[in-house]
Amino acid sequence: MNLDDTIIAISTPPGRGGIGVVRLSGPEARQIALPLFRLKHPLEAGRAIFGELIDQQSGERIDEVVATFFERPRSYTTEDVVEISAHGSPVVLHYVVEQALARGARLAEPGEFTMRGFLHGRIDLTQAEAVRDLIDSQTLFQAKIAAQQLEGALSHRIQPVKKQLVELIALLEAGIDFAEDDVAVLSDDQILEAVGKIRAPLEALARSFAYGRVV
Repeated sequence: MNLDDTIIAISTPPGRGGIGVVRLSGPEARQIALPLFRLKHPLEAGRAIFGELIDQQSGERIDEVVATFFERPRSYTTEDVVEISAHGSPVVLHYVVEQALARGARLAEPGEFTMRGFLHGRIDLTQAEAVRDLIDSQTLFQAKIAAQQLEGALSHRIQPVKKQLVELIALLEAGIDFAEDDVAVLSDDQILEAVGKIRAPLEALARSFAYGRVV
């Protein structure tokens, strides 16, 4: 996986439908997409522009489209992103992909758009997992829980615990460094008390995870 590549994929489920979406992400997303269309207005960041998908051989119109440009870093991947909405014909959507590939894009690997968002720091690992959970949710309750995780609910609960762990590790390392000087940074009882305070919220999270799996 090369993060310098511009990637493309059909973002809507396979098969025919009213609307189909193709997504491009990467440094050349805008340059690759522009020649494929006749747009009514320039492709500006944050605007949905109406236009036509053009046959690259004859110049004839293939379909009506709406193109939306998300300029980095204000996109799902934090890269330049172009999303093309057309009628949900597999033939039309695959044509867009084929023409983009011919201009230097490559097919996105499964989950690569989310992976790029994670690697670029837009979302953390728990939020990346929440995207998967939201897609796979079988009930409205599961979808709501995944949406909360996507907003960072789990991350916000973990951050204070992480901070406490880092502080405790620093104190323990200091105790080791100054052991020869008979300087006790923390007593055994203080260490056990600190571990207990860290353990309690983690056990609560573990119980909620088990409950979530049952639900």
